[in-house]
Amino acid sequence: MRHEHIIKEIVPGSIAEEMGIEPGDRLLSVNDKIIEDVFDYHFCVNEEELVVLIEKQNGEEWELEIEKDYEEDLGIEFEQGLMDEYRSCRNKCMFCFIDQMPGGMRDTLYFKDDDSRLSFLQGNYITLTNMSDHDIERIVTYHLEPINISFHTTNPELRCKMLHNRFAGDALRKVDRLYEGGITMNGQIVLCKGINDGEELERSIRDMSRYLPYLQSVSVVPVGLTKYRDGLEPLEPFTREDAGEVLDIIHKWQDRLYEEHGLHFIHAGDEWYILAGQEMPEEERYDGYLQLENGVGMLRLLENEFEEAYARLDGDKKIREVSVATGLLAEPYIRKMAERLKEKYPNTAVHVYPIRNEFFGELITVSGLITGQDLVSQLKGRELGERLLLPCNMFRSEESVFLDDVTLDELKETLQVQADIVKSSGQDFIEAIIR
Repeated sequence: MRHEHIIKEIVPGSIAEEMGIEPGDRLLSVNDKIIEDVFDYHFCVNEEELVVLIEKQNGEEWELEIEKDYEEDLGIEFEQGLMDEYRSCRNKCMFCFIDQMPGGMRDTLYFKDDDSRLSFLQGNYITLTNMSDHDIERIVTYHLEPINISFHTTNPELRCKMLHNRFAGDALRKVDRLYEGGITMNGQIVLCKGINDGEELERSIRDMSRYLPYLQSVSVVPVGLTKYRDGLEPLEPFTREDAGEVLDIIHKWQDRLYEEHGLHFIHAGDEWYILAGQEMPEEERYDGYLQLENGVGMLRLLENEFEEAYARLDGDKKIREVSVATGLLAEPYIRKMAERLKEKYPNTAVHVYPIRNEFFGELITVSGLITGQDLVSQLKGRELGERLLLPCNMFRSEESVFLDDVTLDELKETLQVQADIVKSSGQDFIEAIIR
């Protein structure tokens, strides 16, 4: 069933306002084309001459002839952002994080999206199993890029097993059509011990490198294992030795592919280096940080930004006392930066508290999955100073609410401290402490 394109808002001073279009009106067609979703809409309204068919709330139809500049927006916002239903995932991946969450959390956290439109709009990764040939052709026609793809493996049989979907192997053929259409892509592999690592990882990198330069990067991240895995595929955490072997494979291919294509292409998530006890690579290895959202290069970028900002500081002797809460993964880096600040701000005390993830389990070490209740239980009674600094990725987008629906205000009231949300750059970290 096609979604009705009900208009939610009209931008003041826009073409839509001038034409008398109002919230509650329904868009029927543009230049006689029935609009499927947001991409059809934007592609059609780019034209300089339009015939827009609107149904008013009283049922009357208005045919509006519009002349405008090429790509000038009409100023219409719709009730549904995609102008269509969101497509949920049909797979039952053995490593799916959503299947490893406890019950009783808000409904949106259990929605598994696998929508190519969200890949383009928000950077989400898709498995291709939810896409028709029509979807692929629209991506090529509208040149929607980049498209982010969850490969996990290029072995068709193994991919069917990992995704628990008998069509998952065949879905990889859609990458050929995107490559032929010149669509920029990024890929990811969630690595599971004893399943798609070792020789299978070598095979996947070899196969995916054939899509260069359109497939411009692939990240390899370790599977996230929570304590809620009853009834799920048994998976083991990686050891220090395992991490070293994974990095050996990735570094070997980086060197080979950089020599051939000028791109390192395959990238290891920051967790591998910490688990292996190795230094983060130099900035040049990240090819412009194409996989930051996947935790690839975040700590290297944080350190570099911090050092650049630190070099410009004059320092002072003001008395300050603040605290920082972070995940176990980033704690050594946050502590190192706090100690560096002490050199120029000798009277500034920074208490760095690594938070164990008791909610999801201690194998989860990233700050983005820390809950309000874990913060409260582990910070209560600690020295917090004048302010508690919290990284922005602990919160729901654009809101001050943790994953478990504890609000920032509730946290402040319970801990009796002013708490500030800090953006992710090294410069922001410094400013939050010394401001």
